[in-house]
Amino acid sequence: MTARRLFLIAALAAGLAACAVGPNYKTPALPPASGYGAAGAPAADGPRLDPAMKVERDWWRVFGSQALDDLVDEALKHNPTLDQARATLLAAREATKAQRGAYWPSIDASIQPTRQQFAKDLASPTESGQSLYTLTTSQVSVSYTPDIFGANRRAVENLAAAEAAQRFELEAARQTIASNVALAAIQDAALRAQIAAAKTSIDDARRTLDSIRRQHELGQTSDADVAAQTALLAQAEVALPPLEKAFEVNRDLLASLVGRTPNEPVAASFDLDSLTLPDTLPLSLPSDLVRQRPDVRAAEEQLHAASAAIGVAVAARLPNLNLAADAGSAPLDLGISLANSATFWSLAGTVTQPIFEGGALLHRERGARAQFDAAAAQYRATVIAAFQNTADTVHALRFDAKASRAAQTAAQASARSLAIARRQLGLGDVSPLAVLTAEQTDAQARLALAQAKAAQYSDVVALFQALGGGWWNAAPERAGGNARP
Repeated sequence: MTARRLFLIAALAAGLAACAVGPNYKTPALPPASGYGAAGAPAADGPRLDPAMKVERDWWRVFGSQALDDLVDEALKHNPTLDQARATLLAAREATKAQRGAYWPSIDASIQPTRQQFAKDLASPTESGQSLYTLTTSQVSVSYTPDIFGANRRAVENLAAAEAAQRFELEAARQTIASNVALAAIQDAALRAQIAAAKTSIDDARRTLDSIRRQHELGQTSDADVAAQTALLAQAEVALPPLEKAFEVNRDLLASLVGRTPNEPVAASFDLDSLTLPDTLPLSLPSDLVRQRPDVRAAEEQLHAASAAIGVAVAARLPNLNLAADAGSAPLDLGISLANSATFWSLAGTVTQPIFEGGALLHRERGARAQFDAAAAQYRATVIAAFQNTADTVHALRFDAKASRAAQTAAQASARSLAIARRQLGLGDVSPLAVLTAEQTDAQARLALAQAKAAQYSDVVALFQALGGGWWNAAPERAGGNARP
């Protein structure tokens, strides 16, 4: 009868386990936004934005640079930050699997040989009456806690959500590494162009100074003209070291991104003219953006985990049933015996209901609900930040395209102006001051053009990162089994 009752209790518990306390998680409602405000308007300048265009996973290939492709691929294989994220994801996955083990009974086997001696004044527990004997106890213990109110189900749900959040954190880290490599490569090209422009300015200023000195010897220029050109040459020379310093620091950054130390430099070099600016770029709708951005998806999974934690806290305040069974033998020698005289067994069921815990369980539940509210607020903030980030990037694409076009026009005009001024100076038609002004204008125009081009390329990188980086478009074996947004 005892065994039957225990079986009925276990069957009832299994039926109740289908119901889990606590809120059932629901995906947050999509934001009502259908666009990005003024940022979503058609742009007359820069690449065309196409909402129907696919966001490729290997988006950095749009620049048409094999050197950049190889560098990003190397970084994704060897960057230690990604190794850390992968290991953290594996730990989260194993934690989820370990918690699922609580659905099953636990079975343990033990054997305990002992040498015992009873006082001769006491009765011996052995049939033979020996006071000194060897007892070997071996047994198998089975313990099972039915998940009556879904405490374990919610615990598994909590850990599974944390695992999913870590998976999106890995994707976010992957996109960050790829973006940082692309930005560092663009910076490498921009600094090379700026250094070349600075060196050209120094050479131009030096040649002009030589010309003015020759004219000074002929009495055609004054001491003030020579001093002014000497000052301009010094200014041009002063501008070069900061650019060279930034260049070397950026090269160290490139090495670190691909998992190398500064004494293992990267051989790849980049040039602004060798990079391609796409004519058309994708622009996902807001409803798609929240399913694509890894940071938004990670925030949603954290909200999911917080929801499941409420169920765990609620279940801790409800009754808990534990079923246990033991069977074994205890013969008076070393070994295992199946004789009836040496065997034993037991069945037990224990129901535990917390009555007074000093308010700890109640406050833990309240704390879990507060954590859920905090996670919900964090999710909303992440979504708003994602929209802002995307809109800002679209604004940057438009206005940096205008700036680049203006910088190109200014560079061409300043180059023509400088050439004319130098010819006129050689003929004595203009003063050295006109050449000084033309040289300064040309130097500034060339630096501005390099910076404007780099800004446009950087905007493309920022857009792909803002849209999520295309992780969902990977092949199933590369997407970790969760390839769809």
